[in-house]
Amino acid sequence: MLALTVTAATAQVPDNLVVQGIPAHTADLRARTGRYLEFRTASFQGWHPTRREMLIVTRFADTAQLHRVQQPGGARRQLTFFTEPVAGGRFQPRQGKYIVFSQDSGGGEFFQLHRYDVAEGRVTQLTDGKSRNTGARWSHSGGRIAWSSTRRTGRDTDIWVMDPEKPAEAKLLIERQGGGWQVSDWSEDESIEES
Repeated sequence: MLALTVTAATAQVPDNLVVQGIPAHTADLRARTGRYLEFRTASFQGWHPTRREMLIVTRFADTAQLHRVQQPGGARRQLTFFTEPVAGGRFQPRQGKYIVFSQDSGGGEFFQLHRYDVAEGRVTQLTDGKSRNTGARWSHSGGRIAWSSTRRTGRDTDIWVMDPEKPAEAKLLIERQGGGWQVSDWSEDESIEES
């Protein structure tokens, strides 16, 4: 007679989650379902403005990162290598010298904006590291970005503008109470006015 031993495997449970009355799952169940949990997607982020290449976000290890694809059916080239996932990015219009991308830290949804220098592969954080920053939109000339941030109060979502080459000179454009405010687009003449 053959005796089988079933070992209970435990899932990683975050500290902020209370789990009661959930039975342990077996190693066999984990092995059979694992293939459904390990999938990849690639999301298109945009075209380079002067070269025939695109920017995508995809996961080939533990987290989603920025990748560049330089020809149809071509291999992807990974650009960022963080332990935290990259949420999305866009090439600078007209020249494509930079990519501005968004990244969360620790799953708290306090996204920070970063500038990736295409020629050197250097990354510079553009926002303060504490507030929630979302929806960065390039001006048509590629000289500035506008985005939503809770930087002023920690809860109200305001609109900010900066030249990504001079993040210390970011300017508060529109103060708002509450959340939900975001930048849709820039005017063709790139004038800054509230509408």
